[in-house]
Amino acid sequence: MSEEIDFTLYNNIKRLSEDELVELWEKFFKNRKDKSLRDNIIVQYLYLVKYVVSRVRCTLPSTISPEDVAGYGVEGLIDAIERFSADKNTKFETYALIRIRGMILDKIRSEDFLPRSVRIKLKKIKQVQEDLKQKLGRMPTTDEISKELDIPADRINRILSEDVVVTSIYDKQGSSDDSLTFEDTIQDEQGLNPSEKAEEKDTKQELEKALMRLPERERNIMVLYYQENMTLKEIGQVLGMSESRVCQVHAQSIVKLKNIIMETRTARTRASIIG
Repeated sequence: MSEEIDFTLYNNIKRLSEDELVELWEKFFKNRKDKSLRDNIIVQYLYLVKYVVSRVRCTLPSTISPEDVAGYGVEGLIDAIERFSADKNTKFETYALIRIRGMILDKIRSEDFLPRSVRIKLKKIKQVQEDLKQKLGRMPTTDEISKELDIPADRINRILSEDVVVTSIYDKQGSSDDSLTFEDTIQDEQGLNPSEKAEEKDTKQELEKALMRLPERERNIMVLYYQENMTLKEIGQVLGMSESRVCQVHAQSIVKLKNIIMETRTARTRASIIG
């Protein structure tokens, strides 16, 4: 995913002032059938697509075209604009980021981009993972899966990372459009209602505990990428790693985080039932 996506069009457009944007939205709310108004709004918010694409591209299998990802993002932006209304209790940017991110992941989930050979290996690993989970009463570690399959642990992580888009750090932790993602808990904490703040607190604590169980290098990459908003190239320069290696370790770290959190939730559920 090292190929860059061309957002030259956005760089050349005239950005509207805050008052001009408000006026444009008001016109659109009065006449949603006017495609020219909608298109004017689209170009003003293309930067949101650029932002989301830059955040998810590292988690995607190399078989997915960057241009396809950007196209899915634009579809999400259009969907957000057409669904948004003035009475929604949220900023458009916040709402749009959720819709853009969701559209990208939904589109990719609906198509199988992975080669058949990788899909077969994934299926075998996940089956062993489930078998060991039932046997051990918890999520197995990568080393345990490695021993069972007689495959090096780093190779298992590489294979699992190819499927990380289906269970990524961008997934919502609830069923509604406004549910929090893990990424939300380590970024903006403003504008949350009491219920969202409670969810944000629980999810953040869960994530922080999971992060502490990662090796130091993996934990540093996650913090620098999501909390400090550094690019993969910048992280590589700080840690003395290539950009492609940072991307690979990042993807493997997400797999580990998901497994750790799933294991924690399973143990908590079992304890509540026994108790």
